[in-house]
Amino acid sequence: MGLSGLFYTGDFTQLGIQLLGFVSVAAYAAVMMIITFMIIKKTVGLRASAEEEIVGLDITEHGLPSAYAGFAATAEDYSVYGEDVTVVLGDTPVAEAVEVKTVPTFEKGDSKFTKIEIICKEARFEKLKRAMAKLGITGMTVTHVMGYGAQKGKPEYYRGVPVETNLLPKMQVEMVVSAIPVRDVIETAKKALYTGHIGDGKIFVYDVENVVKIRTGEEGYDALQGDD
Repeated sequence: MGLSGLFYTGDFTQLGIQLLGFVSVAAYAAVMMIITFMIIKKTVGLRASAEEEIVGLDITEHGLPSAYAGFAATAEDYSVYGEDVTVVLGDTPVAEAVEVKTVPTFEKGDSKFTKIEIICKEARFEKLKRAMAKLGITGMTVTHVMGYGAQKGKPEYYRGVPVETNLLPKMQVEMVVSAIPVRDVIETAKKALYTGHIGDGKIFVYDVENVVKIRTGEEGYDALQGDD
């Protein structure tokens, strides 16, 4: 004769055997998981690298800026790092990671116009834009571009399979300044873009002969003031 159930006879025997089986399986699974994960931790590692955590696994594993349409938040935007704190992951000096090609002499008050062109990572653009706005930059032109420098590109992944690529997505930011010292713009941009890895970007500086605002016909310093 089989065992009787608890609800029909009040006998706890059958339910006790089932509970014992449940506890045994759970305990076995927990012990085996701990052993397995300890082995993985000591060999290949359990978690992503610090750089992958900052950039995001969407781009490092799948080659996508974001797996969620319309949502491209990056770790640099989270308040846990603080507004003015730069997350430095690598050991490349800032002079190599964010290279400046040409810096003309400039002093505040001169009738001199300088175009600054910045090539940077997409993930750092929002931080750069906020830094430029705080500095007093009132206008810039931003373009999505593709390219690579000393890093020679990086492999992308499609469904977990590495795909060779020679071009990386970048942001090209252009601005013309007069009253704001060029050196201030450069140092602010370097602080915003620097992570310590080769590929942080480059800054190009050009002399500009004149500036003309089409709407009003203003030229020179006045053409850089106000909206347009």
